[in-house]
Amino acid sequence: METKLALTLSDLWYVTPELILTGFAVLLTLLDLVLPRRASQYVVGWLTLVGLLVSGVFVVLLMSDLTRTDSGVVELLAGSYRVDDFGNLLKLVFLGASAFIVFSSLGAVKDEDVPIKSEMYSLVLPATLGAMVMSSSGDLITLFVGLELLSITSYILVGVRKKNKLSSEAAFKYFVTGGTASAFILYGMSFLYGITGSTNVAQIRVNLGSAIENSEALLYISFFLMLAGFAAKLALAPFHAWSPDVYQGAPTPVTTFLAVVAKGAAFAMLYRIFINSANLVPAGESFLQQDVFLGLGILAAAAMIVGTAGALRQRNFKRLLALSGVANAGILLTPLALGFADIHTSMFSEFIYYLVAYAFMNIGAFTVLLIVTRDSGNETVSGFAGLYHRAPWTAGAMTVLLCSLAGLPITGGFFGKLFILFSTIQTKTYWLAAIMLVTTIVSYAVYFSIIRQMYMRSGATDSRLKLTVPATITIWLCTAATLVLGFLPVPILNWINDLFSIPVDFLVR
Repeated sequence: METKLALTLSDLWYVTPELILTGFAVLLTLLDLVLPRRASQYVVGWLTLVGLLVSGVFVVLLMSDLTRTDSGVVELLAGSYRVDDFGNLLKLVFLGASAFIVFSSLGAVKDEDVPIKSEMYSLVLPATLGAMVMSSSGDLITLFVGLELLSITSYILVGVRKKNKLSSEAAFKYFVTGGTASAFILYGMSFLYGITGSTNVAQIRVNLGSAIENSEALLYISFFLMLAGFAAKLALAPFHAWSPDVYQGAPTPVTTFLAVVAKGAAFAMLYRIFINSANLVPAGESFLQQDVFLGLGILAAAAMIVGTAGALRQRNFKRLLALSGVANAGILLTPLALGFADIHTSMFSEFIYYLVAYAFMNIGAFTVLLIVTRDSGNETVSGFAGLYHRAPWTAGAMTVLLCSLAGLPITGGFFGKLFILFSTIQTKTYWLAAIMLVTTIVSYAVYFSIIRQMYMRSGATDSRLKLTVPATITIWLCTAATLVLGFLPVPILNWINDLFSIPVDFLVR
């Protein structure tokens, strides 16, 4: 492992993806000032997409470069920033998801919905940059900087519909809830720093042994404060009340960004901190590890139960997917709650596999909603009535995406849930397995109610649904990816396992 105390000119190669996003963000801000509004919306949108794709290419090049190093990891600024496969895989997810979101919205967002679309597009870049920083940080300060960069830009994105009351209300609620959550996380970090004497994640792990002997009660406070903050960021029950209002009030592309990128980035930070600290408390010396991971399991179970039960009563499609996201956040949290004992070493591969499946099925479903809303102005489930008669191929694609959300066979969502379910049984966490199984079965009622609307209900009009080319391409690429994940789950999971190493990529040294 190569560690660099100071950032030199040659080291900039390792942060090229981040520098590209920074450069494009500055460029687009300047272009937005000089170009006419009408032209700026299209130019900024397409250049945002180019910036995301170019950054993704350099992430792939860095992954190839790391395979030729002895350790497979490069640490910059005394370990504050890490270039490893944990971060690089998540960066590809964030960049790919953001690119799909931007591409699908080109020409599909109404002027009256988002009057100045260039603002929305240009803010996607710093928000994605914050997510990337969160995935590659090895220091509490750097992690928090990435978190705040993502959070602040997300607050603005939610309120970008300046004259819309729902959007303003959503932005205010998101700001208050997000700020409170950040305060909890920072307060917990400050306790951890005070007890261990370091903000470096690797040094914190080294100092935890003596810290338990002297300050076990404060360590409990530290970890549970951070856990509460992350639960609010991830909309885990009972800290989820903000998500339906925010999802409904934000523009659909922003809602998709919050559901996929912001959620995935918070998980990256949560995994990085808790795996390197609470999960490695010396065995036999404290109940801290057991209690912290039991708390994670309880949060995961509560999210699955509350999210699924809440979605049963929802008629607004955005609010329904918000509560579906609560349940799916519980599923994504489950691999971490199980820890990585000798019998459960596939934690990250299970997490990343389901995160990728979750990203594709959500982006695809939200894109269909964007088109339906653009055509009819109806965001409720009844807006999908008669979709099969108006756009049969789109209805078929939506059916595949909904089946994946439900966890039905031959889809990415099915195998993602199945791999995590097997791990709960393997580690003998039967109570969590039972909750996951029951809530998955109950969720069928949620998703099949939408399918019933598409095929068995008549809509307000029989006219053909007007589809934009970018949205159509996005829907079918997401559907195809969902099916590929369902038909080739084992090769994909094995590729992740071969690429990823727990001692190298998970554990900060």
